[in-house]
Amino acid sequence: MISALQRLVSYPPGAFAVLILAALLEVLGDSFFQTGFYRASGMGRILAIAAGVAGLAAYGCVVNVPRWDFGKLLGVYVVLFFVIAQLVARVRFGQSPTAPIYAGGGLILAGGLVMAFWKG
Repeated sequence: MISALQRLVSYPPGAFAVLILAALLEVLGDSFFQTGFYRASGMGRILAIAAGVAGLAAYGCVVNVPRWDFGKLLGVYVVLFFVIAQLVARVRFGQSPTAPIYAGGGLILAGGLVMAFWKG
């Protein structure tokens, strides 16, 4: 698994795919905790929290197993995290973005582009 991830992140499309997977795992892990704490009880609560632990542990492995310069990719990751978080909020919790979220998201996108493409 380690060598496969390492090979994958050595190419820009592969690194992008791994960042998408990492953002998805982190957002889903967080959303399972949200469900466990506020939307479930009994065994459902335990299962949701366990799913959150598993999702966040998988995220940690996906992000930290490859030897890459994560700091350079942070801008792209933050943008992906924001977009996936909004999608999960809509699908899992029925929450639509508000004007401030769109405005802040635009700033996140702009910052991510600056960090990803500014050569200096």
